[in-house]
Amino acid sequence: MSQTIRKESVTKVAPAPPAAGPGPHPAAQRLVKLRRANWPAGIAALIWLAIVVIPLYSMLISTVQDRADYLQNGPLSLPDSVSFSSYQTVLEGEFFRYLLNTVIVTVACAAISIVAATTVAYAVVRNRSRVTQRFFQLFLLGLAIPAQATIIPVYWIITELQMYDTLLAIILPTAAFSLPVSVLILVGTMRDIGEELYESMALDGASPTRMLLQLVVPMSRAGISTVGVFSALNAWNGFLFPLILTQSQETKVLTLGLYDYVGEFRTDIPSLLAAVVLSMVPIFMAYLFARRQLINGLMGVGGK
Repeated sequence: MSQTIRKESVTKVAPAPPAAGPGPHPAAQRLVKLRRANWPAGIAALIWLAIVVIPLYSMLISTVQDRADYLQNGPLSLPDSVSFSSYQTVLEGEFFRYLLNTVIVTVACAAISIVAATTVAYAVVRNRSRVTQRFFQLFLLGLAIPAQATIIPVYWIITELQMYDTLLAIILPTAAFSLPVSVLILVGTMRDIGEELYESMALDGASPTRMLLQLVVPMSRAGISTVGVFSALNAWNGFLFPLILTQSQETKVLTLGLYDYVGEFRTDIPSLLAAVVLSMVPIFMAYLFARRQLINGLMGVGGK
């Protein structure tokens, strides 16, 4: 009887599950699909890289060869011999005078834009009256007015103020046309500051000026950096106002100084491109150190 029970218990034992068959796990299959090459995106990236790199290569290669080699070999060919005579020609000319004038104009425009846009944006955010909002809309209207459409009244105002052919004649209009975008950026940045912070400072007896200097300015550092970089780029690359509002050699900026290498019957292209490369270095370095603040500030445009 006991032997029969043992046999029945043995037969009722469930068989072991079969071993998992060979093959990758489903999660591994999905990972392989994600890592699969995207050929259209790669080809598009290579085309874009060529569009960016070829002009830069042509410019840099042209600056390290003589004018005769450039005319003979073309802009994309490798130079027969490396020569820095074009850079020497630029540095022995009036380049440093033009650079100094450009730096003065750029720093002044950036400072005016930062101070003016910060105070205007603070007033727009803190004062909700109808007059202030109409004033803000008037600033935004400047986004739709191109500088070319105002050159005649600007020229008349500058000559009436006896500022023609001075650096101030370049600084004031350039800073004025940077204000609409600057105010828009800072308004979007300052609207992200919580109302409870203003209330806590007001309970401590802080004045509006103290709130601006100790609360708004530190917390709007990214937007202020964005305004500074934007105004500096706009002033550094400015061409219209220097062309119309100045004429002497003493007030030339870099964008006008490039015409020194363009003559009636010839153009010294290697020296011209060398001047372009040298003029790019300072503003490129400024952008390189401020690029993170620039991106963070632009992300705040629009506000809450």
